[in-house]
Amino acid sequence: MADCLFCKIAAGEIPGDIVYQDQDVVAFNDIHPQAPHHILIIPRAHIASMAELKPEHGDILMKVFTVANQLARDLKLDSGYRFVTNIGPDAGQSVNHLHFHLLGGRQFGWPPG
Repeated sequence: MADCLFCKIAAGEIPGDIVYQDQDVVAFNDIHPQAPHHILIIPRAHIASMAELKPEHGDILMKVFTVANQLARDLKLDSGYRFVTNIGPDAGQSVNHLHFHLLGGRQFGWPPG
């Protein structure tokens, strides 16, 4: 999508602190980190949010989760981490491109928010 910030980062049109990329998935450090480790993981394909997912997106979701697990291992987040997505403005989604937050390096409270 031409005006999507995350599509532009994935395409290399604007800079991002990329920590992982392949043909399907891009992961980069959040510019407003909420934890010592705060990585956004996105599919290259534009999907607005989890609310737009269809059965045919199953393979890309598996890839996103696999990348998240590998990044958590690489960062040695053995004591735990949080992996979340926000759906819609009331939940805090500010970019309309499916993205997951991998947060770690500190203890998190419950309930979130």
